[in-house]
Amino acid sequence: MFITHKHIDYKKRQERLGAGKYNGAYYYSIEIVNNIVPRIKTDRNWMTINVSGYACDHAIIFIHNNVHPELYDWLALYKDLVLVCGIPETCDKVKHLGIPIYLPLSVDVEYLEQYKTEKTKEVAFVGRQPKRMGYEFPPGTDFVEKMPREELLAEMAEYRKVYAVGRTAIEARVLGCEVLPYDERFPDPDFWKVLDNKDAADILQKKLDEIDKIRR
Repeated sequence: MFITHKHIDYKKRQERLGAGKYNGAYYYSIEIVNNIVPRIKTDRNWMTINVSGYACDHAIIFIHNNVHPELYDWLALYKDLVLVCGIPETCDKVKHLGIPIYLPLSVDVEYLEQYKTEKTKEVAFVGRQPKRMGYEFPPGTDFVEKMPREELLAEMAEYRKVYAVGRTAIEARVLGCEVLPYDERFPDPDFWKVLDNKDAADILQKKLDEIDKIRR
């Protein structure tokens, strides 16, 4: 079984999200499918995005929501799951569902490099609007949000400094931006290190082989 962002139920949900459809889980799923899955040798099934009600035993599940991991509790119906978490703390929150492993978030470095450009702007928050709610940013901070990823990357590349977390922060580093902290969960922006999808695939393969006791 192969459950991804191309699943019909996920596409229907996306249509109802409006600007929210430009979310990190969707774009990360694209890169997982294109750059990670083809490099992995396994007989396990794949679920690269959360489509409630669609899963199976003996699967690799990517956990995208670190704030509300309970959204994955429906997976308790299934057995022999490997839960791939992009934040170490999430591993403990989903361990009741299967075997959690920490795989640092990764990006497609080669793809991102095409967006590099001259720095002409100072500082901006970059990401989905809900991620900045409840935070106060210094006067003069721009807000780069509510736009397709291609436009967002091109715009972000023009800034010297950005407030960002997750894969957006990693993308910012590739584009030569200084990453500034704002989310109290991640006080040290150095947590967001550049890791290419291809290298992440190598890490994942080793972890899967350990779990499934396979020697290569």
